[in-house]
Amino acid sequence: MNLTRAQRLTRTLLIMMAAVLAAAGLLLASNQASPARAATGRTSAAAAGGGPKPTIVLVHGAWADSGSWNAVIRILQGDGYTVYAPPNPLQGLAYDTAAIAGFLHTITGPIVLVGHSYGGEVITNAAVGDSQVKALVYDDAFLPARGESLVSLTTAGSCFAVHDLSTVFNFVPIAAPASLTDAYVKPAVFPGCFANGLPAAEAAMLAATQRPLATGTFTDQSGTPAWATIPSWDIIGLDDHIITPAEQLFMAHRAHARITEISAPHLSMISDPQAVASVIIQAAQATS
Repeated sequence: MNLTRAQRLTRTLLIMMAAVLAAAGLLLASNQASPARAATGRTSAAAAGGGPKPTIVLVHGAWADSGSWNAVIRILQGDGYTVYAPPNPLQGLAYDTAAIAGFLHTITGPIVLVGHSYGGEVITNAAVGDSQVKALVYDDAFLPARGESLVSLTTAGSCFAVHDLSTVFNFVPIAAPASLTDAYVKPAVFPGCFANGLPAAEAAMLAATQRPLATGTFTDQSGTPAWATIPSWDIIGLDDHIITPAEQLFMAHRAHARITEISAPHLSMISDPQAVASVIIQAAQATS
């Protein structure tokens, strides 16, 4: 068949357009398939890393509040963890344990439970029987055995181990029961005893804003310890003036805790938040 020059040119253009459209179709199909492969890859990687990150719950001790964890919280949140620092009522071991245990029951999924100082006694009791608590972390804290109290675990060398408690605390009457009072650390004692190692201005501010501890808590006896069945970690500040390092080591070894010693005072979560957060993250990773 004889084709004119114009016809031949038209047919050539049609063939070229068909080729371009075919190539475009292949490219579109390729682009549509790529996200599916990428998503599959991300899912596999997440599955390989285990389950979701645990929720971290931070429990403060006496003469402090949840704000004492602020620097640690920033680090943990920056690493993608959900963090809570509920108020510890400081009204007695049974009351405080119930309050923290109740808070834990509002959380879905695995939990790493952290306690500082007296907060260690609270988490030791609050985590008992809670299958969601996968790890306990103690930070310059008490790890009591059954029947022990704050008084029995405060040993020689502590600046709270005194015969006359009125030299250390100011006692303020509370509404009920009449036999109890609230104990505040004396402003003159607080900086060098409770907040040693911190700048003087910060220690003075913490002394002014401290939350008191009901005096009945001193002798409240601890129950069956959660550390007997839940893996534990312990951060021991070698410059702690409240709970001596020797006493902390004794309790940590008894609980078979993984021990990290740091050159820090009693308020190590304020003075050395990175070191404290690092141990909490180790415990969290071990639960995955």
